[in-house]
Amino acid sequence: MIRLPIVLFFSAALFSIGVYGVLARRNGVLVLMSIELMLNAVNINLVAFSQALGSLAGQVFALFVIAVAAAEVGIGLAIVILIYRNRETINIDEVNLLKW
Repeated sequence: MIRLPIVLFFSAALFSIGVYGVLARRNGVLVLMSIELMLNAVNINLVAFSQALGSLAGQVFALFVIAVAAAEVGIGLAIVILIYRNRETINIDEVNLLKW
């Protein structure tokens, strides 16, 4: 059986990699992938605490997070494709749609 602190350390490392990806990357698809890493780290925490406490509530919340993540990927990829069609790039620095 894997101990709770090991799982929490793994989740923290995964979340840190996701934060670094969001802050350092300029590609829209890679930013979406980094957000997915962060959501997966949250899912690992939810399932780990659910197992440690003997409750199913964390696993149910993890299923909701997975559903939200699937919707986020669908909408996010649609936005990235739309930006690519209009601007010919998916570089986040070059996209300034909200500026006058």
